[in-house]
Amino acid sequence: MTDTTSSTSAETASEGFSLAAFFRSPAAGAFMGFVVVFVVFAIFGFSRNFLSIPGITTWVNFASLVGIIAIPVGFLMIAGELDISTGAVLPAGAMTVAIVSGHYELPVLVGIAAALAIGALVGFINGTIVTRTQVPSFIVTLATLFAVAGLTLYLSILFINNTNSFYQAPAWAKSLFGGKVYGFNSSVFWWAALIVGFYYFLHKSPKGPWVFALGGDQESARNAGIPVRKLKIGLFMLCSTCASFAGALQVITFNSATSQANFGLIFNTIISVVVGGVLLTGGFGTVMGIVFGVLTLAIVTQAIGFTEIDRNLSFLIIGVMLLIAVLMNDTFRNLATSWSTSKKK
Repeated sequence: MTDTTSSTSAETASEGFSLAAFFRSPAAGAFMGFVVVFVVFAIFGFSRNFLSIPGITTWVNFASLVGIIAIPVGFLMIAGELDISTGAVLPAGAMTVAIVSGHYELPVLVGIAAALAIGALVGFINGTIVTRTQVPSFIVTLATLFAVAGLTLYLSILFINNTNSFYQAPAWAKSLFGGKVYGFNSSVFWWAALIVGFYYFLHKSPKGPWVFALGGDQESARNAGIPVRKLKIGLFMLCSTCASFAGALQVITFNSATSQANFGLIFNTIISVVVGGVLLTGGFGTVMGIVFGVLTLAIVTQAIGFTEIDRNLSFLIIGVMLLIAVLMNDTFRNLATSWSTSKKK
């Protein structure tokens, strides 16, 4: 990815809102895709209460857990890396809370802290191996995916002699981490808060352009004084910690956890990020684009039951949507690059 593209993303983020600039940004395609999908489902699902509170909460609640993980996964992809170990870290975090606070009856905050620590450790291991070797992050995190899944299964049998566990959190913790407000899970509000924090980090803070620079040219970024290794390790730790936090929210919400790896989560997060306008080659993407990507995927996978559309077509829709998103991403990247070049003349 060129420096021009990276700087364009940073420039677009740092300027005030402009409709023209928005339609040249990575979020534009994701937003238009979301609007099209929402309108189609609203029309075909109107008679089945797609627009009712139960209909909306069905896909928004699903989107919240995927979204908490998808944004840091998007950060890594913007930085030119990939993390697929989240499919094992989420159940590891959920089982940690269930075992520590459920089986051993320690305070729920101890269980959540233990889950977050495990997530951070997995991210640190991923980041350290990626930055100290020439092994692609896909291979490193693929190995971590199976290693963490196997370790979670082994330790579950060792500690509780079961691959599943149940945990009923105290009332205050249930309200804060697993309650409902008008049908919306607590995870929705945590996701909203994280969106604000992630948006500030990537688009407003001085370190945001560093992430784009990593995806553009790592050697140039290093020469510019950016701590490439520390930043990458930090992004891997952020990704795994968020996955573990999603696991903690999941076990408190549903009162149960399983040690089985969630392979579907891997595809859901990556599809959301790509549909959200992040380039697989790095250097290009926005937080709001990823949010729209997550919401679009959630509607297609969760709200199809509110329409007359055959459920068996959901995978076909996702596949077509993903292909269109990739093609549109290149278009918006070219628009942004040409706009940036003409602006400098």
